[in-house]
Amino acid sequence: MEHWKKIGFIATVIIVLAFPLYLFRIVFFGIGDQDQLNPGLHYVGSETCIECHKQEYDDWLISDHALAMDTASEKSVLGDFNNSEFERYNVTSRFYKKDGKFFVHTQGPGGKMGDFQVAYTFGYTPLQQYLIPFEGGRLQCLPIAWDTDKGRWYHLADSVYHGEDIKPDDWLYWTNNGQNWNGMCADCHSTELKKGFNPETKTFNTTWFEINVGCEACHGQSSAHLDWANIPEMARPQGQNYGLVVKTSHINNKEYVDGCARCHARRSVYGDFQGHFSDLLDYMNPQNPAEPYYYHDGQILDEDYVYASFLQSKMYDNDIQCNDCHNVHSGKTIYPVDGNELCIRCHRAEDYDIYNHHFHKYPGEAGDDILIGDSIVKVGQGALCINCHMPGKYYMGVDFRRDHSIRIPRPDLTLEIGSPNACNQCHTNETTKWAVKYINQWYGENKRSHYGKAIAKAAGYDTSAIADLMSYSMDTLYPVNIRTTSIALLGNFQDSKAQKAINVSLDDPESVIRYTAVQAYNAGTPEEFVSKMEPYLKDPAKGVRMVAAFRFTSIPEQFLRKDTMFLNSYHRALNEYIDAMNYAGDFAASRHNLGIVYANLGELKKSEESYKEALLIDNQFYPAKLNLAMVYNQLGENAKAELLLKNVVEKHPEVTEAYYSLGLLLAEEKKYEESVKFLEKAAVVMPDRARIFYNLSLLYQYLQKPDKAEQSMLKALAVEPENPDFLYAMADYYVKMGITDKAEFYALKLNKMSPGNQSVESLLNVINSLKQQE
Repeated sequence: MEHWKKIGFIATVIIVLAFPLYLFRIVFFGIGDQDQLNPGLHYVGSETCIECHKQEYDDWLISDHALAMDTASEKSVLGDFNNSEFERYNVTSRFYKKDGKFFVHTQGPGGKMGDFQVAYTFGYTPLQQYLIPFEGGRLQCLPIAWDTDKGRWYHLADSVYHGEDIKPDDWLYWTNNGQNWNGMCADCHSTELKKGFNPETKTFNTTWFEINVGCEACHGQSSAHLDWANIPEMARPQGQNYGLVVKTSHINNKEYVDGCARCHARRSVYGDFQGHFSDLLDYMNPQNPAEPYYYHDGQILDEDYVYASFLQSKMYDNDIQCNDCHNVHSGKTIYPVDGNELCIRCHRAEDYDIYNHHFHKYPGEAGDDILIGDSIVKVGQGALCINCHMPGKYYMGVDFRRDHSIRIPRPDLTLEIGSPNACNQCHTNETTKWAVKYINQWYGENKRSHYGKAIAKAAGYDTSAIADLMSYSMDTLYPVNIRTTSIALLGNFQDSKAQKAINVSLDDPESVIRYTAVQAYNAGTPEEFVSKMEPYLKDPAKGVRMVAAFRFTSIPEQFLRKDTMFLNSYHRALNEYIDAMNYAGDFAASRHNLGIVYANLGELKKSEESYKEALLIDNQFYPAKLNLAMVYNQLGENAKAELLLKNVVEKHPEVTEAYYSLGLLLAEEKKYEESVKFLEKAAVVMPDRARIFYNLSLLYQYLQKPDKAEQSMLKALAVEPENPDFLYAMADYYVKMGITDKAEFYALKLNKMSPGNQSVESLLNVINSLKQQE
């Protein structure tokens, strides 16, 4: 029986790859000369900018950045705290003031009612949340928020969790880690945020320089800039970026957008932000545009914060950057979006702001409004560029955010892969085929091929997608994050051509490409892996070094080089990875990742403790349960392993791998009848996993169920017709059953694949001997 395998979930892992330095084009994003000359830089505060930058300061003062967070006061609090009540999920909460402070009486830890003081406001519009202090330095986000547009309280679970009543033992409950400000929100709402999490005591000592997103959150520590500004104008040194750490002018759009991506991207971070970075992967790992966070065609699905969408756009490909459309100090668009003025600054109005382009009525023309839920789409809205090319979604219940991939409406993709389209987001009473008919009528039936089709196929493990994914991964004309998504999906296929494309991607100048290629790389032997991956332990990008080190932990020690140079590189990169996981040690996924590392290194007790810590943080984090079961098996504690796997099967029936792992474990425990039950279930939910049928066949043979044994092995061969293990087992089965003709058929096929193999030749001799006796 094949030994049951651990599941390698890597949620907040950091993956990059070392790239031959002679090929690597180092892009020093946003670093001014002054950063290298003066290591004693420090923050000075936004107030110091007023004297010289009054207009920029005034714009910033009304921005979401300036209002990102504040101490709770009569000025900052927008919600109704005048003894107002709000009832939801059978809990009546009361908001009130006492001695000039703000309180809420609501359900707290363990579901018990209590009174909690509001310490800070979080956000300003279209919703404002409230932060409650708890022991251990924690600030927790109250699940009831204030809708600033409608002037009402509402419960975030209604939209964020689709109306699910989150229970007190759930990670997502408001006093637990899923709603913890320190780890979930803080680093993008304050300036010079230091998280201060202690993984040993599980406490926070979170600090900031400015409570909101101040000038230096984007421009970096400005003490040297003040020194520069105080020098007489004619005497100021040139070529030092005005003494600023971060360059925001005279840079390309990649450098500019990367600067905003630090917060305006869905990502995992490796540590506190130090004011600048040479490469995006020195600080964070951006999320690929893939399900469950994005639709297959890259449109927004879950929270994405713009960056991954914008990278897919033609705007980005044509050197457009954030400040081409936005006043970066106020955050507002340069022109209001209730007209097309912003778009026709670049796109010719005579070509695009005309009826024969959009085929919709203008405001004031006769027509019928469209009702969508409790919202009305007025006549004329269809003539706005953004409504067709930047459709959006509501997040946090009331926050409407537009998709910045700025794409052409494709209802035909809705039919093919289920992604949304702008047409039916307004015309909800019409079918997708209706939308396709009009798009074809207006613009013709010929459509460009879209990468979403191949990505959708690959997500379902359809091998016909491999060729397209290879093309996307190596073609620099495609968005870089579509290339990374393609590489990641290619890693799911045991296909030699797919692996060749991954190998090519290892030498890409883009760090995110190398990162993903290192993550997806599969070597034929440990020796091959070590030879290929060693350079990436010294990659210029921190993320690449870290993922390479993570991958190396799975290589048995006897295959690693013993020289000091290699060991120093390996241990340095591995320590970077472990430090990053400890930094995020308030998340179950990070503790889980440490569990994988320690298990790979043979430190099973450390691995056990890491998985247990993950489950203390989130008792529903099933990857930790699966891997902890594996550790228990290795420790000889199979009873504990069995309980964990049965818990996953019961609580998470969608985790199909658990059925297979449990079936193999039960077989190892000689509980064969029960093992068959779970392997049969695994075969139903994972019909493409040939090894399941193979193991079932062996069990059926042991349990003297020959017909089922034969059918299961034939199913294994139907999935993998040239698998030598399956061919040998099939021939062996027919030998035992005395069906020599069929036994010979499979043995000869195997012998043709592996001529000279002694085991096969012995099998053929046995078959020939049996045939002579017939």
